[in-house]
Amino acid sequence: MSRTPPAPPSPLRHLLGLGIATALCAGLLAPHPAQADDMAMRQALADARQGSWSRIDQRTDRVDHLLDGYIEYHRLRHALPDVAPQSINDFIARHDDSPLAGWLRGLAQTAYGRAGNFAALLAVSDGEPIGTERQCYYYTALLEREPSAAAAGGRALWRVGSSQPNACDPLFQRLRASGALTTEDDWTRLMLAWENGSTGLVNHLRRLIDDPAWRDALNAFDRVNADPSQVATLPARLGPDGSAGPSLLAATFHRLTRDNTAAALAAWQRLGEQATLDAEQRRSIEHDLAFYAMARGVPGSQPWVDRALPRLEADDLYELRVRNALAARDWQAVFDWVPKMPDSVRTESRWQYWLGRASTELGDPTTARSAFEAAAQGRNFFAFAAADRLGRPYALNDASRPVPPERIAQVAQTPAVQRVAALYRIDEPGLARSEWVALLERSDHAHSEAMAAYAIQQGWYELAVQASISARAWDALAWRFPHAFEPEFVKWGASRGVDPYFLMGIARRESAFNQRAQSPVGARGLMQLMPDTARHLSSRRNIPYAGVESLEDPEVNVAFGSAYIRDMLDRYSNNRIAAAAAYNAGPGRVDRWLANGNQPFDLFVESIPFRETREYVLAVLAYRAIFESLAKGSSEGVKMLSDAERNAYYDASMRSG
Repeated sequence: MSRTPPAPPSPLRHLLGLGIATALCAGLLAPHPAQADDMAMRQALADARQGSWSRIDQRTDRVDHLLDGYIEYHRLRHALPDVAPQSINDFIARHDDSPLAGWLRGLAQTAYGRAGNFAALLAVSDGEPIGTERQCYYYTALLEREPSAAAAGGRALWRVGSSQPNACDPLFQRLRASGALTTEDDWTRLMLAWENGSTGLVNHLRRLIDDPAWRDALNAFDRVNADPSQVATLPARLGPDGSAGPSLLAATFHRLTRDNTAAALAAWQRLGEQATLDAEQRRSIEHDLAFYAMARGVPGSQPWVDRALPRLEADDLYELRVRNALAARDWQAVFDWVPKMPDSVRTESRWQYWLGRASTELGDPTTARSAFEAAAQGRNFFAFAAADRLGRPYALNDASRPVPPERIAQVAQTPAVQRVAALYRIDEPGLARSEWVALLERSDHAHSEAMAAYAIQQGWYELAVQASISARAWDALAWRFPHAFEPEFVKWGASRGVDPYFLMGIARRESAFNQRAQSPVGARGLMQLMPDTARHLSSRRNIPYAGVESLEDPEVNVAFGSAYIRDMLDRYSNNRIAAAAAYNAGPGRVDRWLANGNQPFDLFVESIPFRETREYVLAVLAYRAIFESLAKGSSEGVKMLSDAERNAYYDASMRSG
């Protein structure tokens, strides 16, 4: 019978505990008790969202609350557009330390724009709004006051390759009537829409251009639109001043490269040197050709690609070149191309590791050791893999440090932080996070650090991670990798026979320890469980399940998440690399990837075709090593992978059963 091991010691007790304990003893920090009027505020906010003002106004248990701004926000929101802009500006001024100010400004701009009250819209605006619909209203409002600015903004909104909201139509019509929008603008948009594959917009724009001076350009477009391989028939000069020729040539190569890369490359090798194109058009064509030629493995394209890469100097192309060489196990090409990468890429642990691997395969131990030593300076999957090869502990590069109690106390007294606490008390985590992020945007590095420390003290783990990012405190591991919800991970890890640090690595990657996280597709909680997965596990494993909302309970979420990852470990011979890949991409895909390969662990991970899954696996395994190292106070003796995981060949035999 297995026993639950003790919770791993949190490094925060050493790094931050003294400062927080001192502050508590001094009375500088007090935990946030439930306020007597919180329940009244919670109900009032629910009523405000529905516009039930009579219920709010008739309540006798309502007292002043630090979240009253949310009630006023909804009162003004529901009254728009029949609200004087001065009332909006007064609210914005009084709540300029809250996201409420920006939200109400945006809502007012939309409401005034839809109502045609452009004077009010300009009165509440402080420059170009965020969002296309609002921008169209804004520039329509500017037509009389600042026509040149309105024309410039409107032309920018027109010259895009996709459809724009109906709200933009009056602006475009007025700009066209004034001559600010021309046939040249229509042609530019036609090319962008064609490149973007927006067929309906292409047809609309093609009909819109009805100018005899553009007849030759339109005829040429019709020809290559029907058959992009006719690119060689395009005249160099098209349109009234000849400028339509280069843009049509560039757009045609864009389409042909995606439709038939081999044909596009052959055409470019014939036409490229003589083509009348500017530097950016030429570079864009060659970048597309190089990328698709490598991604699709176009036969015979490699010599041209290898000549093009040095002049294109694109990080993504160099990375794809090396990854293709790794897929082919062309170690000489890996050895040759890694040093040619731009410095910003070449020095990364990933590529230094692969330089070391290539050097090892080519029998150059001196270069291999030098490359592995460079790689091992980092804190990631490939850095740890390099350290394993060198037989040395991982370089955690931990720069966590205690925050003075007085700075933590200052954070606690910040109105925005007090609102965060109040929003958590009334079960509004989304609004709490918005308040936190808005405060971070206004905070300097030191204040962001103090916010991170305070968030840890409060158990707001996801907010601590967010603060560490805002402070760019990449080496403050106590904040970036808090030992959040340790009891749940330890308990269910022991119950399922799953490494608890592995579970923590998954949760850190999935949700950054946000227990209420929801994905666009409906995944919930710390380990981002899909409700259907939970229902299936509940039925098969007899795990109690109380519905979707219960997945936001850490205990429930980790119970289900650990059960699912246990299933994946059972499926793949207890291999955490394959199990992590399956957790992200699904076991069916991992089965196919294993069936198509016979590779060591590093080549298998690098060969995962989905970038998201590839980076997911790299992160989860590195995170688990970091969590274990922090818990033990050192990376001495910590191994990211077991011997079996490191020495196995990843193929169909790994699939159990």
